Amino acid sequence: MLWLTEVNHRRSTMTIVMEDESIEFAPYKRAYQIDAIAGDTSSFVSLCAKPEVKPNPEFVDFRVNRVLESKSDQMENNDSTLKELATPDVVYQPWCIQYPQLEPAQTYKLKSGLIHLLPKFHGLVGEDPHKHLKKFHVVCSTMRPQGILEDYIKMKVFSFSLDGVAKDWLYLQPVLFKTWGDMKRLFFEKFFPASRTMIIRKEICGIRQHSGETLHEYWERFNKLCATCPHHQISEQLLIQYFYEGLTMMDQSMIDVSSGGALIDKMPAAARHVISNMTSNTQ
Repeated sequence: MLWLTEVNHRRSTMTIVMEDESIEFAPYKRAYQIDAIAGDTSSFVSLCAKPEVKPNPEFVDFRVNRVLESKSDQMENNDSTLKELATPDVVYQPWCIQYPQLEPAQTYKLKSGLIHLLPKFHGLVGEDPHKHLKKFHVVCSTMRPQGILEDYIKMKVFSFSLDGVAKDWLYLQPVLFKTWGDMKRLFFEKFFPASRTMIIRKEICGIRQHSGETLHEYWERFNKLCATCPHHQISEQLLIQYFYEGLTMMDQSMIDVSSGGALIDKMPAAARHVISNMTSNTQ
């Protein structure tokens, strides 16, 4: 059986206890204490006034929690004006970056000159996040004060290198960045997903020399394509092979002659050297 054991209207406080004489219900005993409007115990009476029905402890917990929330909201609303009630309750999310600790004697002041030198990444289609981080690294490494970790500088100024969609992504991060490696990894996951990597890998494997495209132009286009995805994980041997197979028959013959036989007989590094020399002479 479930009943109220104490009601104190003068203190606007009441306690309800669930008790049952059966052994199996004993572990589910609960005690709840709330600040409620004096004399308003109807919700609890209706909850506890049916002894013929054995209560479900989880349901009782839910009902009591709902009453607690309702009473709390009523009391807050009674102390608020209409204007205050209509104002959105904005809860600002904590900053998502936890900067590395500096030594006690170390201090760092962010200079506006450094911010103006930073490249900008907007998160637009076609933007290269790898290229952005390379430029970002160059600026941070040249502006690092003596004794300050480079990762600390990067975490401090990275937000200033973002704009538009990219900056929104950083500000809305639900995770806490504790290292520069974490920031870089999630940055690539967002703006250079695995699907984009697979597309570029297929383009590298199937690259072909265009009609009217010179050997030099084809070589430059191939290298730029590979540079857009440094983590393509294609071996040097296969890269040279894909490039060679995409050449026109005439240019293949020219490279074979220049290599002193057949390009496939060369080691990958030597084969690349032969191609580089050929393309520099035909530009």
